Amino acid sequence: MGTLYVAHDDAFIGKTDERLIVKAEKKILQDIPFIQVEGIVILGRATVSPAVVEEILTRKIGLTFINQIGHYLGRLEPEHTKNIFVRKAQWSAAGETPQSIHLVKGFVRGKLKNYRNALLRAQREDAGLDLSSYITKLEQAISPIEQTDKIASLRGLEGAGSAAYFGCFDQLIKHPDFEFSKRKRRPATDPVNSLLGFGYTLLQHDIQNAVNIVGFDPYLGYLHFDHYGRPSLALDLMEEFRPLVVDAMVLSLINKRSLTPADFITEPLSNAMKLNPEGKKTFLKAYQQKKLANFKHPVLGRKCTYQEAFEIQGRLLAKYLMGEIEQYPPLVLR
Repeated sequence: MGTLYVAHDDAFIGKTDERLIVKAEKKILQDIPFIQVEGIVILGRATVSPAVVEEILTRKIGLTFINQIGHYLGRLEPEHTKNIFVRKAQWSAAGETPQSIHLVKGFVRGKLKNYRNALLRAQREDAGLDLSSYITKLEQAISPIEQTDKIASLRGLEGAGSAAYFGCFDQLIKHPDFEFSKRKRRPATDPVNSLLGFGYTLLQHDIQNAVNIVGFDPYLGYLHFDHYGRPSLALDLMEEFRPLVVDAMVLSLINKRSLTPADFITEPLSNAMKLNPEGKKTFLKAYQQKKLANFKHPVLGRKCTYQEAFEIQGRLLAKYLMGEIEQYPPLVLR
């Protein structure tokens, strides 16, 4: 099954023998063997029994809490793996080292190339769409990456490339009732930003699970600044997956009219927009399906799912830091 999403408010998550049970309003909503669960995400309010807490910690299953408008609150996670050598290599590369600069180049290049390829694909599929000026701006941000040896400058290139991509994102939306003017994070006051933010939060949960499995400290990153409580490495590794997983899925849900403006509600105090229960169910189903979609991994040369690719990229990152491979290859798909 992979990740279990609990979106029903005031649900109770309990344990019966070797099975995880989710109940609400005196009904059983989910009855799943623990062996099939890789992660749990609670969206809103839920009660987790002590027996479940003990079981997920023993089985090394991460539990993530997300509030009703899609903001990440925190995680309950098991002890890190005992692979001290991976974490030692990770910490040794911290700062403005050749290894960290190489990794930041890879994260930025992977993200921006996937942005460019998404725009090229959209232009091929719609003869009336002219995104050439935005594609040029992205290429201008990609071109100097290899010759740039300052992390701050690489962050600037990432910012310029992202601005070009989101500058034309509205043109990728084919539903007349949805508009996008700019990327707005907290609070997201329009449907498109709400969907993007919600998707990125779910993606962060999955990437953080992957870096934990590999043995990293998720809070020490290279591209993202260190902040108390922020899983910077998970955010680093997320970058190349944003356009591949979340952006592509959000555009598909909108353009295929799987979601409409009627699926959104606005919080009265914050003015933040969020999905209603039915819309959330549609979104979570689509996200789970996207994670299980197959593609040919360009480095391994074999088919895998995005869910598998999260860990694959984490292991490639570890191999680079441990000196087992000469370069970190970001995941770039055409």
